[in-house]
Parts: sequence; structure tokens; C-alpha cells
Amino acid sequence: MGDLSESFHRIVNERHSVRAFLPDAVSNEVLHQVLQSARRAPSGANLQPGAFVQVRGLARQRLSTDLVVAFRAGAQEEEDYAYFPKPMPSLLRRRQVAAARALYGALGIAREDRNGRDGQFERNFRFFDAPVALLVTIDRDFGSGGYMDLGMSIYGLMLAAKAQGLATCAIGALASYPSLIRRSLGLNDRETIVCGMALGYADDTAPVNATVTNRCALDEYFRVIA
Repeated sequence: MGDLSESFHRIVNERHSVRAFLPDAVSNEVLHQVLQSARRAPSGANLQPGAFVQVRGLARQRLSTDLVVAFRAGAQEEEDYAYFPKPMPSLLRRRQVAAARALYGALGIAREDRNGRDGQFERNFRFFDAPVALLVTIDRDFGSGGYMDLGMSIYGLMLAAKAQGLATCAIGALASYPSLIRRSLGLNDRETIVCGMALGYADDTAPVNATVTNRCALDEYFRVIA
């Protein structure tokens, strides 16, 4: 049990968002194993909400081009669901700023370098050039519980990928263009766009992959009532 526990904690602690990948292909066998592991996540009433859509070839090229064009034009869409609280509390805003500082600091992009920051942000829409590009969706009629179950499945995917020697990055930026994505990929209006996912083998030489973010202390999110 000791070795198993150590292996699990290593996977959890070493998993992080990767934004530069090697061109090495991921086999269908490995990808399917990762997805099947993700589907083992707990699910209320075993409803197993959500889907993972792999976007490949010309469809991926078209989608990325459409997203970049929209981003550069400053186009805005109504998102399918709200993620950030409005207004953003100061505590959460500090965490957000710290995460951005860690990312752009690893890249050597100054705060005032708008072009540099925009260029890095555009890479979200190219799935960071990962060999596998996934889109995560959920039926629009699901409530908050469905998102909770899907979130566990997404994290299961990330851990399963790490166990296979793969790296991942969830891409929330895709949720900003739900209508564009549905049009580009021919999805129906019932499919809520949750996020994207880049998956592949990490390029350990890339500075961006040295980004380190901190997690809050235990006493900030855990309490005992007796």
C-alpha cells in the first residue's frame, strides 16, 4: 500500500497545467484508456453527464482560425454559463492576479506588454499546439449537480493522463465563444460549451511549463465544527 500511496500522491502533486507540447502523437489506445478512466468518476444517479469531443484535421484548423479571428476583432458572445463571480471578491482577484503573474513571469512577458500577452492568450485557441484537442460539453438542461459530476470526470481525465506520462491543460477561454464553436463544428444548440482540453506529451524545455502556482493553506478552506 505504501508504494501505491506514494505513486498516487506523486501523480497528484506533479500534475499541472502544461502549455507547450511535443509533436509526438498520442495513440488512440492510450487516449481511449484515459477517457474510460475519466468516466469512472462519481456521478449522481449514474447519469454521467457531459461529453468529450476530439477535434482533428481540417475541423480543428477551421475552429482555431475562427477563434483567433474573433479574439483579434474583440468579438464578444454571451457565454453558456457563468464561471467567475460578479463582482470578483478581492481575495479571489488576488489569486487570479498571482496566477497571471506566475504564467507571464515564466515567459518573461512584462505586464505592460499587451502584444506579448495577447499572443500567449491566442495559443488557447490553438489548443497550445497539443497533438490532441478535446472539447468538453454538457447538455444545456443539466443543473449545477451535472457540472459537479462533469468536473470530477475532467479531473479524473487529468490524473489518468498523468499516470500515462501525458500532460493536460483545461482551456476555459473556449467557453467565451460558444455560438462560434457550435457553428464551426456543426454542434446542436443543446450542447453547452464547458471548456477545451489540450493533451499530449509535455515539452519540458519550454519556459512556460515552469509556471508554478500556489494552493491556499488548509485553514483557508477547511474547518471543524464540533
